[in-house]
Amino acid sequence: MSRLKISAISYLNTAPLMWDFEHGEAGADFDISYTLPSACAEALRAGMADIGIIPAAAYATVPDLVIIPDVAIAARRAVRSILLVGKRPVGHLSKQQWWKQVRTVALDTSSMTSVALAKILFAKWLGGAREYKPMAPNLDAMLGACDAALLIGDPALQADRTRYFTLDLAEEWVARTGKSFVFAFWAIRKQALAGRNAAAIAEVFQKSRDHGLSPKNLEAIAAEWEPHLGLTVEMVRVYLTHNIHYYLDPPCLEGLELYYRLGAEIGALPAAPGLDFV
Repeated sequence: MSRLKISAISYLNTAPLMWDFEHGEAGADFDISYTLPSACAEALRAGMADIGIIPAAAYATVPDLVIIPDVAIAARRAVRSILLVGKRPVGHLSKQQWWKQVRTVALDTSSMTSVALAKILFAKWLGGAREYKPMAPNLDAMLGACDAALLIGDPALQADRTRYFTLDLAEEWVARTGKSFVFAFWAIRKQALAGRNAAAIAEVFQKSRDHGLSPKNLEAIAAEWEPHLGLTVEMVRVYLTHNIHYYLDPPCLEGLELYYRLGAEIGALPAAPGLDFV
């Protein structure tokens, strides 16, 4: 039987999930490629990958997927890596006064879930829909074309927040709904599971997360990523242990179902199927 093909995301926040695949024996059993979140979803849709760490939004658009239970990239508070960013105006406007004046928003084309989240927040709580423009994640170009920009992943972590007004989308979601937010999770094409032990496959991914989150391995990840991102080891460590939540637990599932309902309600997402687990 051929090896399963994994499509993974090349961001810091996936590093603990990939620990056994990059440092242990699990990598020998799979073919792994790295891409952006939106491209990861397309790889599953096209059948070019069997398993992917898909944006939550993709579950509403890619058919015939099942979810690996208990593993996620989620947030229960500010996440730091999903930001709406705007120029600081001359004067003394508060952040809320500033966001009310935003009319155009550049949306990071590498994102799916955060694009829909931004649209939900604007539609429900930040004064109504804006004019949206999909753009590559180049902050200077985005703010040259629009009043505000959505940045995700490592580019958001690297943004100098002293120069801009910023809105952390996870923090805003939790404040408005009281629920956790799920950005991504592992999903498998149903066809790829034929003749395979689905529970054993799920266990491989759960154990990789557990090993990646051990204190020793988190220190190794922080040391590895610090020079790539220009952040301190402590900033990386806090991000992985405080800002990101790696468990698809009941509060996350409640937040995920609300996200799908609100996304469909405002037209940012199609109606999502019920959550189907391995």
